[in-house]
Amino acid sequence: MPRNTLTAEQIVRAAIELLDAEGLDGLNMRSLGSRLGSAATAVYWHVGNKDNLVRLAGDEVWQEVGLPDLDSLDWRTAATTMAAGQHAMMTRHPWLVQALAGHLLYGPQKARHDDHILAVYEKAGFVGAEADQAAATVFVFVLGSAAGASATIALTRRLNRGGGDAEEQLRDTMARAREIALTYPRLRSRLEEASAAEYNAAPDDSFAFGLEAILDGFEKRLAAQRTAAGSGDR
Repeated sequence: MPRNTLTAEQIVRAAIELLDAEGLDGLNMRSLGSRLGSAATAVYWHVGNKDNLVRLAGDEVWQEVGLPDLDSLDWRTAATTMAAGQHAMMTRHPWLVQALAGHLLYGPQKARHDDHILAVYEKAGFVGAEADQAAATVFVFVLGSAAGASATIALTRRLNRGGGDAEEQLRDTMARAREIALTYPRLRSRLEEASAAEYNAAPDDSFAFGLEAILDGFEKRLAAQRTAAGSGDR
């Protein structure tokens, strides 16, 4: 594709597809140019360099997180919806977790998301810095929950690139980990009730459980603040 017909939007979309398929290590201008049917120099001309391309791609995926209508939903439903949207987006794009740790990511889509999430926690009753802290607490939880899937994908790619059988190596590792775990009573009782694969995997509802616990804590904190404010008025 000639330089004058290639657009930055096309490059970013192709970069996201390549990142989804190959991860951060698999993103390079030559591979991206080949995917677009263009020379690597044309890609550089539109986006500058790889770091800037990762920044653009990392911002673009945030538009996938929906912004719930705060006029029709209570704050807790809105917070749950946005956290679930964040988690689903990061699961679809596992490279983003790694990119957040190694790149300076910013842009209009992320800013749009962040502004709305602050509105959610302000609706809940948090004021100023506490709204920032509430949003950050949930974000860190979402990021940590998504990191497991991201790490597994990245590890599998690395093992496959090393020329070995990734699934076989993972099975061998789990078997050795199981032998060690059997020497500890609580781990042994769980292993006796589940297969190795089930034991090493997080429970299906662990994300929902953790998010609910965090939001329960927020509600308790807000209720205590309201009670203290009411006592001060008397």
